[in-house]
Amino acid sequence: MTKKYDPAMPSATFDPSDYEAFRHSRLPASLADDETLRFDSVEDASVFFARELDYIKTKTYDWLYPDFNALKLFPISNEADPGAETITFYAYDRSGVAKIIQNYATDLPRVDTKGIPTTAHVKSIGDSFGYSVQEMRASRYAGKSLDVRRGANAKDAIDRLANMIAWAGDEEHNLVGVLSPSNDVPLFTLPLNSAGTSTKWVDKTPMEILADVNAMQAYTATITKSIEKPDTLALPTDAFLHLANTPLVVGVGTTGSTVTTGSIMKWILDNSPRLKKIVEVPELNAESGVTPYAGQGVAFMFTKDPDKFTIENPLPFYQHPVQPSGLEFVVPCEARTAGVLIYYPLSMLIAPGV
Repeated sequence: MTKKYDPAMPSATFDPSDYEAFRHSRLPASLADDETLRFDSVEDASVFFARELDYIKTKTYDWLYPDFNALKLFPISNEADPGAETITFYAYDRSGVAKIIQNYATDLPRVDTKGIPTTAHVKSIGDSFGYSVQEMRASRYAGKSLDVRRGANAKDAIDRLANMIAWAGDEEHNLVGVLSPSNDVPLFTLPLNSAGTSTKWVDKTPMEILADVNAMQAYTATITKSIEKPDTLALPTDAFLHLANTPLVVGVGTTGSTVTTGSIMKWILDNSPRLKKIVEVPELNAESGVTPYAGQGVAFMFTKDPDKFTIENPLPFYQHPVQPSGLEFVVPCEARTAGVLIYYPLSMLIAPGV
């Protein structure tokens, strides 16, 4: 006699909506009638597979995807309601000046504030996964759990698209990313190397690279009157590795050997009053297919602060209750995103060709 699953036991907990979906379909009855599976009742079959699916959901939510760098690097907000079709925020500007006045003056200058609205569209992202009746029979017969990779793949596909939208946007659906040409983020033109052949850092000397990094920071300081001070520099793989592995030679020692201060990257991070972090981002590679700058690696300098910009995801990855469909059970998956909301575009800088 097979031991019954007791819903009162902590190890037997499951999503009630999944259980009800299984129980009211005809599939558990057909499985329970199969003598090789040794289910005591339709309820036992329903509980078993509801628990299986709940295990899959738990594994899916715990899965980590370090290659989705926008979702890892950028501030994420779930503030908006999933039912919203648009999200509007206001940028306020001040107008008016004060002046020297006389006693009893009545012509006091007027100052005011003006709000400029920006509206972002919210779009749904969806996919699904499922298991056939035979796969359920096989998992019960073999005493093994259902394959969790399908749920993981469903999350992977949705996160991958959300990550790409955060970087490059989706013009067709009016979604903006940090590299979208229409987002008002300043573009920085990198100078050629001393040979006049390339702007790429792998083709430049350490001092030329340091000059580029300083020029990028100085450009932001100039156009914002030093209000904005970006603290993170994201680089394509080849530029990142070049900075991390190329020593900065500062002189020659008494024995004739070169004296270094470590890598170019170490010197920048040790001496820059503003840049605190330099990170590798494969999405910025020339061949990634993510950036709109075809054939060019891109450096992206930004301030990591939710007051400057956020990825707006009103609905993070969500798995709906299981739905019977013919001889299988399907789990619809969904997320909702508005792309990136950039409140202060001048807190960022894009440098193609790095």
